[in-house]
Amino acid sequence: MKQRLFILSQYLLPHHLLSRLIGYVAECRIGWLKNPLISWFAKQYQVDMSEAQVEDLRAFEHFNAFFTRALKEGARPLDETAGAILCPADGAISQLGAIEHGRIFQAKGHSFSAVELLGGDTERAAPFMGGQFATVYLSPKDYHRVHMPLGGTLKEMVYVPGRLFSVNQTTAENVPELFARNERVVCLFDTERGPMAVVLVGAMIVASVETVWAGLVTPPKRELKSTRYDAESRGPIELAKGAEMGHFKLGSTAIVLFGPEQMKWAEELSAGSAVRMGQALGHALD
Repeated sequence: MKQRLFILSQYLLPHHLLSRLIGYVAECRIGWLKNPLISWFAKQYQVDMSEAQVEDLRAFEHFNAFFTRALKEGARPLDETAGAILCPADGAISQLGAIEHGRIFQAKGHSFSAVELLGGDTERAAPFMGGQFATVYLSPKDYHRVHMPLGGTLKEMVYVPGRLFSVNQTTAENVPELFARNERVVCLFDTERGPMAVVLVGAMIVASVETVWAGLVTPPKRELKSTRYDAESRGPIELAKGAEMGHFKLGSTAIVLFGPEQMKWAEELSAGSAVRMGQALGHALD
């Protein structure tokens, strides 16, 4: 019954209004509000501040600065194995595997369309048909910056409007097409292993998504918007393997896509596996 009520509330709550209100609180610089909030959160979720560049909880200008905190040099060493494809974020594997018949596995009994995930354009999704996907869920305690699995050249960024359902295991198992329904930012790169997509999926109370090249992704209208970064438009942007590409303000999910016969996921990883940014998520095929 409790689970049913939770899922029902996900459909009834005003997702965007609630997220905006929490976003305002998360940007508040008033000490008597932000300091207790940060301290409570760090204690409640057992956040390891010994890894952070700034360990003093009172030193952050607002909650979002704490939430998107940088880590100390070397806190996340990158796997240097030849052909390693890096995990983009701290968190846990929600699912990973093959994209079959244009569908991506979500949870038992549920999958979603790769075309819809990438904004509804079949041409944009075509290079990933028959390829591989990995979905990484970032929990509240995790480091919330997202990094490049491989070095690549940014070709296109697509803002896709949508709902803001929670993205925990309960909603994954009960909300059809969850990740193709939520608001998201699709980042498409050319890499040494062909096209790569990194999709930053929003969720309930996620105030915003930022990228290192565009800053806060906030289109004036909640409608699909594609931005090209080729030579004819803004010019390509190159990011090295392991480089930061963006972050969530109040966390969510990152989905990585590759084309067919380019790579394979690490055999020791499966749904539920804990992961850290920089470890080998998979390896390039010969």
